[in-house]
Amino acid sequence: MGGQAKSKKKNKAKRKDTKPTGGALMSPQERMKAKMQERAKKKTAEKYTIDQLIEKTEECIDNFDFDMARLYCQRALDIEATNLNLLDMMGNICTELGDIEKAKQVYLKAVELSPEEGHSKYMYLGQIHTGKEAVQYFSKGTEVMLSVMDKHTNEASAFGAAAFPSVCAVSKKDVSVAFCSIAEIFFTDLCMEEGAADRCKEAIDKALQYDEHNPEALQLMASYLFSIEKTEEGREYLKKSVSSWLPSLQKEEESLASTEHDMEEEEDQNKSNIPPYESRITTAKLLIEVEEYEMATEVLEDLLEEDDEVVEVWYLLGWLFYLQLGKQDLTNNGVNFRKSAWTYLSKAKKLYVKLRCEDAPMLEHTEQLLAELGGEEHGADEDDDDEAGPSVDNIEDDFIQSSDEEDDAMDQ
Repeated sequence: MGGQAKSKKKNKAKRKDTKPTGGALMSPQERMKAKMQERAKKKTAEKYTIDQLIEKTEECIDNFDFDMARLYCQRALDIEATNLNLLDMMGNICTELGDIEKAKQVYLKAVELSPEEGHSKYMYLGQIHTGKEAVQYFSKGTEVMLSVMDKHTNEASAFGAAAFPSVCAVSKKDVSVAFCSIAEIFFTDLCMEEGAADRCKEAIDKALQYDEHNPEALQLMASYLFSIEKTEEGREYLKKSVSSWLPSLQKEEESLASTEHDMEEEEDQNKSNIPPYESRITTAKLLIEVEEYEMATEVLEDLLEEDDEVVEVWYLLGWLFYLQLGKQDLTNNGVNFRKSAWTYLSKAKKLYVKLRCEDAPMLEHTEQLLAELGGEEHGADEDDDDEAGPSVDNIEDDFIQSSDEEDDAMDQ
């Protein structure tokens, strides 16, 4: 009897430390944490609705406060863990915060929950992967978008244009951008794969099929044509791409607009056409390659206005003016090409040191060009005491205040 009583007591104690589901043992600390999480979820659900939490999340994102956005979004996910909209938002927030692994987990969960609906998760997964995996995600995202467009077209035909909304959740430009992403991978990560050139061209053709005015697609076609030595044809595509967003070319077109309303619409369209910063650096490189120096100068100077602490932009401006040294005796709006080249390359070298960059070939080329330019054109006022290039002492004085310095000034 005594032995049996002990046995029951022992078994009862063992069940007490086991999860109700029969899973792994939970420590007292884990049980306490789980209880606190459940209480927090219940309290959040009682105090805020999902819509309120989404609104607060979006507000924080709009203000670039991604840490707070993550907290609000997580509270919402505690209530509705399978909400696809929230999962997309959380993935985006984690990407902005640099937590790529967490972003990946969130997007993969969204894929598991709804593999055939919602293309954005596939686009994000394509961005955080490389090579064949990236192509697979971008391709799946494109497939989902095309399915949405086909469904919208069929329903519009069945119910009639008057009875059915004319706006589709997916635009042709979205599809075009997705095909551009695929083409870029075959230009870079998979460029050595068998058939890479053909698949690249196929993706670019598709991108232009869905949006013939997409500047990114036009630029990719230019790059492809340059790679197969069709320079003049590539030049035309490149100029067509740049003309859709470069300010000076847009002003010429705006001057032909008949009304103020037309000009406002044109301006909004132009802003939406402007490619990302990195893409415009590539644009400048291509323009330099085909000796469209004035256009390249405008692109690079506009980039400096946006962010004057990108070493590559200073370097490219220096390289651009160096390539025009043969025109020095010919006046070009009063530009002294040698002095301009030296100035921009000097800035590039100083900023390289300041930011502790790790692009050795660019630094080596910068120093080589500075050595060739020498100091004879500048006299004593241009650091002529340093044959290897400009001094890096007090380099902060040579730049427009950095964003940190601006913040300090505002706080004073």
